[in-house]
Amino acid sequence: MKRNPFTLATLSALTLALLLGGCGGGDDSKKPAAPATGAAPPPPEVDVITVKAGNVSVTNDLPGRLQAYRTAQVRARVEGIVEKRLFSEGSDVKVGQALYQIDLGNYRANFEAAKADLAVARQNLESAKKLLEEKFISQQSFDLTAAKFKQSEAAYSKAREDMENTRVPAPISGRIGRSLVSEGALVGRGESTLLATIEQTDKLYVNFTQSGADVLRLQQAVKAGKLKRNDSTRIDVLLEDGSLYSLPGKVLFTDMAADPSTGSVALRAEIPNPNHELLAGSFVTIRFPTAQADNVIAVPQRAVQASNQGQFVMVVGAENKATPRPVKTGGMSGGDFIIESGLQGGEQVIVNGLQKARPGTVVKAVPLGATPAQAPAPPAPEKK
Repeated sequence: MKRNPFTLATLSALTLALLLGGCGGGDDSKKPAAPATGAAPPPPEVDVITVKAGNVSVTNDLPGRLQAYRTAQVRARVEGIVEKRLFSEGSDVKVGQALYQIDLGNYRANFEAAKADLAVARQNLESAKKLLEEKFISQQSFDLTAAKFKQSEAAYSKAREDMENTRVPAPISGRIGRSLVSEGALVGRGESTLLATIEQTDKLYVNFTQSGADVLRLQQAVKAGKLKRNDSTRIDVLLEDGSLYSLPGKVLFTDMAADPSTGSVALRAEIPNPNHELLAGSFVTIRFPTAQADNVIAVPQRAVQASNQGQFVMVVGAENKATPRPVKTGGMSGGDFIIESGLQGGEQVIVNGLQKARPGTVVKAVPLGATPAQAPAPPAPEKK
């Protein structure tokens, strides 16, 4: 039987290919990877302050409520139907500005009648004077004529005032609220109807209280020489979001006695409000200076932490390691804690980056507020 040469050649080629594949180096992906040789990460940066003793103002943050500097009620002084409202609700008005027009028909007629009566009474009085001089009438008759003139004069003044009051004026300058009556309403019958309210808010009062116990402790501390009395009347206002109002206020008075029901002392301050940023009736926090402390250390409030063992701060210690330092805080100085014990001065206290500064962690101390170094600009590409 004759063999097929094509079949034998094909089998020989396949066998040679399998033998060569078995002798190869294998899959490179199965080889073990070389160990990485990357550098260690740099220590985390933290913002620090170098504490030192100094003189600070001891403050007390107290809740307060804003009140309009002046408030006036606009009321109808005469009875009648409201014909027009002459202002825009929520607008600023000036003292004496007409706010409402009340129907003046009857009041104009009364005024004209009183004006005529006054003219007649005046003429009668002048005639009576001449007759008295010539002794044609008695003194008693002249006195009666003079009394009638006074009555006519009073009636004329009342009629003129009533006619003027049909245009209801603004009693003060300020911002007027919503109108409590509309056109067509009958006002002034039996009582002076309240029409609207005006508030002067270009400056505001703020009413707040201080604990009587705090006042006593302050007096004892001043008497012992630990603190000095602060005679400044300046206050700062903290808004509801915690931000500081741009304009300071001043304390006007302090009550001489404590409230027997609460044991607190009432105070009132005045705050400028030229742009009407503050709203009467709002709650704010008053930062009130109470005393002066000398040679003390103060740190930002956010730098002080608390644990089961008490308060502590993180300082940058030996070998640039973050180290907890127990402290005891006293009062407040603005947004800073006054440190009574635990710091001597010269320590670098971590203020920002505390979440990265675990005890024993090596950190890079950056002075608070320092501008970071500007990164060098990349080199310009070479021209080909």
